[in-house]
Amino acid sequence: MDRYFVLHAPRQTGKTTTLRTLASELTAEGDIAALMFSCERAKAAGDDFARAESLLLDSLRAAAKRSGWPDALLPPDPWPRVTPGSRFVEALSEWCRHCPHRVVLFMDEIDALQGNSLVSILSQLRDGHNARPEGYPFPVSVVLCGLRDLRDYKVASGGDPGQSNPASPFNIITKSLRLDDFTADQIDELYGQHTQATGQEFTKDAVDRAFELTQGQPWLVNALAHEITIEMEVNGTITTAQVDEAKERLIRARATHLDALVARLHEPRVKRVIEPIVAGMSPGMDDAYDDTFDDDASYVYDLGLIRDTTNLEIANPIYREVLLRVLGNRTERLVRADPHSFVMPDGRFDLPRLLEEFVVFWREHGEVLIQQEGYHEAACQIILMAFLHRLVNGGGQLDREYAAGTKRLDVLVRWPYTGPEGERQVQREAMELKVWRASENDPKPDGLAQLDRYLDRLTLTTGVLVIFDRRPEAPPWKERGGFEQATTPSGRQVTLLRV
Repeated sequence: MDRYFVLHAPRQTGKTTTLRTLASELTAEGDIAALMFSCERAKAAGDDFARAESLLLDSLRAAAKRSGWPDALLPPDPWPRVTPGSRFVEALSEWCRHCPHRVVLFMDEIDALQGNSLVSILSQLRDGHNARPEGYPFPVSVVLCGLRDLRDYKVASGGDPGQSNPASPFNIITKSLRLDDFTADQIDELYGQHTQATGQEFTKDAVDRAFELTQGQPWLVNALAHEITIEMEVNGTITTAQVDEAKERLIRARATHLDALVARLHEPRVKRVIEPIVAGMSPGMDDAYDDTFDDDASYVYDLGLIRDTTNLEIANPIYREVLLRVLGNRTERLVRADPHSFVMPDGRFDLPRLLEEFVVFWREHGEVLIQQEGYHEAACQIILMAFLHRLVNGGGQLDREYAAGTKRLDVLVRWPYTGPEGERQVQREAMELKVWRASENDPKPDGLAQLDRYLDRLTLTTGVLVIFDRRPEAPPWKERGGFEQATTPSGRQVTLLRV
């Protein structure tokens, strides 16, 4: 209490529910009037700060009326008539002057405020906050809740996040808090509540798989369970296979939460961070990256797209798959091959033939697709992933691993089939993707060593190394696509494809 905070977390992590519950509990203590209201209506105001003030005050009054408070606690009606640009601070002060309880405000969806409107509201909050020691009535605590951290509010309103300004509207904040994702134990506890209510159990492996796929992202954790129990109507104990099926269904359905994330992929700030992750490049190592990259990384982290701002990697396997599927949509539409034609008589998947078909596809479409791809540095990886997804996903699954600085993308094809004795088996095929860029040495030695380690982890005896040649001196497009056998450092015989 008596502090001002920023509370931030990605969408669908429970921020609003948490604040609503906290406001109710604080008010129930008897000497506090704690109110949560949304700033979302003010988004329509843009830079019109006077209109933003009106919309915010309308939302505040509506929330107070819905609270069921006695009249003595409600804000004044009408608000004080003062000059635009000071209406918000004076309205809050007038309310606090007459309210018999201390006022606490939770301003949800603060991200909706933009430009001059954001600066105006934050400046007024700062003025009211700083005048309290002189007896000025004002809320004892304010929480700004949204996606972004405090530094990003400076960027959004045109300020320099790296400079400190005593007169800045941003310096009233005591602390910035981020709602964390669930731990594995918390997921177990959450799913255990379902078991207590219905008697339906999750196996330990199913709970572990849910954590592996979501890394505790609250919306995904709940969406998987909802998909299994409600949409799939699973009866009896819930298994790992059903968690995997629910994951596929969520991705195919492109639920609102996932659509909201992928809609941001082409924002310049988001692309600047995500592109080197997909390409396996190290960001910040050339003149294209300046000091603002750290702020962009923090912004993408606050959106929930990456795990942290140091070791840049996508936040969880579900997001990792969704991003590549979305980025590869253009390529998938061009793939004409019939997925069923790659299934061999024994039910296994014909990966060598798929790679031969990819060479034909690459020679015909690769040059144009690379030029059209917005994520230019990651174009090769995106195109091959889209080709694989189009032909594998009908009966199998793709697992992808990639992160900034690794200079590779690892792919595992998992293809279930029925063995000669009628038993269920899973064919596994591993691939390593590398790019040969200008002024670099042939990545073959590093690629073979990296593929070796990947095969060790998967306990496989062979795999495929694909090297894309992006050098200006690369062979003509019609001549690309040579296969050869290569030996890894540990002696494994693998296939090398140069395209």
